[in-house]
Amino acid sequence: MRWAKLAAWTLACLLVSNAAAAEDQSESQAEGPAATPIDAIEGGGLLLQLRPRYAHVDQADKPKDADAYTMRTLLGWQSRPWEGLSGTAQLLNVGHLGAQHYTVSTSVPSPYPAVKEPDNTDFNHLFLDYSGLRDTLFRVGRQDLILDNERMVGIKNFSQTPQVFDAAILTNRSLSGTDLFLGYMWRERTTSATLLGSATWLFNVRRTFAPGSFLTGYAYLQDQPNTGQNTGFNDNSNKILGLRLDGAQPIREPWQALYTVELARQNSYADGDSRIDASYSRVGAGIQWKQVYLRADQERLGSNGGAYAFQTPIGSTHSFQGWADLFTTTPRQGVRDRFATLGAKMQSLTLYSEYHSFRSDFDDLDLGNELDVRLSYLAMKSLVAQLELADYRAGDPAAGQPDTRKIWLTLIYNY
Repeated sequence: MRWAKLAAWTLACLLVSNAAAAEDQSESQAEGPAATPIDAIEGGGLLLQLRPRYAHVDQADKPKDADAYTMRTLLGWQSRPWEGLSGTAQLLNVGHLGAQHYTVSTSVPSPYPAVKEPDNTDFNHLFLDYSGLRDTLFRVGRQDLILDNERMVGIKNFSQTPQVFDAAILTNRSLSGTDLFLGYMWRERTTSATLLGSATWLFNVRRTFAPGSFLTGYAYLQDQPNTGQNTGFNDNSNKILGLRLDGAQPIREPWQALYTVELARQNSYADGDSRIDASYSRVGAGIQWKQVYLRADQERLGSNGGAYAFQTPIGSTHSFQGWADLFTTTPRQGVRDRFATLGAKMQSLTLYSEYHSFRSDFDDLDLGNELDVRLSYLAMKSLVAQLELADYRAGDPAAGQPDTRKIWLTLIYNY
């Protein structure tokens, strides 16, 4: 019965998406700056995304499985520029379909595993841009902040409610091959749809020293007692200073060598707890042939003697340390994650897979292992279907993590 409902629901979404995609999109908007503010608004463009999803969770310590049918709708408008100014407004709606056979919070006792996708209606984007200075953009308002690979700063876009920031940013590309980023964030909307006050400065300088190769230095200063992570501290304000080397080095056409080296340090900041003191490292390498690649990495989120471990409170945590999301708050013993990645693209089909082996940085606990697989199919220019699996197998009982299997079926339509 469950799969029949899923099939019917998926078919209905495909029909709606096909109908929308079949509309005539050939009307081109006028190019160049607008003559008046009214022309800028009227000559803007529609922003629309529909993202229905089915999620299934089987968790060993829960008597029932979770089944969640949710829908994300993003609807907005982006103006044309006028005198260097342009604006974007986008509404977000997330709702569940049918009975709610899951819980959205782990803090409330439930026989169901958590699917942290609360119903929510809110502004997702509401910002103003100024691009009147050469090679410079100034943006203020609610927006995405995505830096590097999103490990330290990202939007957690896998969640139906993405993480967004009320912030002012300045980007500049006046120096050849150099991207400068300066930002100040005063509020964060989390994937749980809660608002957290903040006073966070973000600095990032990325230098392209060869085609496809980058050297980045960054400093993220987060004066924010409540970061949404459960460390047991009253004030989690912290600063992260880091250096990242990442890229692809051509060997012989069509072969490339892939590499990543990153080091960072996290300490207390403002009135943050003095025990906030931990290091981060990632080292990885791989090989790519055309659109097929294989690589091996080790990522270490270090521990301060078992009192505190390196945290990434405003990073895109789902994309790291396994899609089962069991380490979104790094356990106080820290995590050493050794993982292999395989990716391949064949016409409209894309395969991506990771295998993780987890151990603690302190006390050398076996934290389990996980296999993640994603299959994406480009059904048409604006429609993607994705099937994803996360299969986590627990390690030492002291680690406190149960066997967990998650399956997602997602359709993504962008107008």
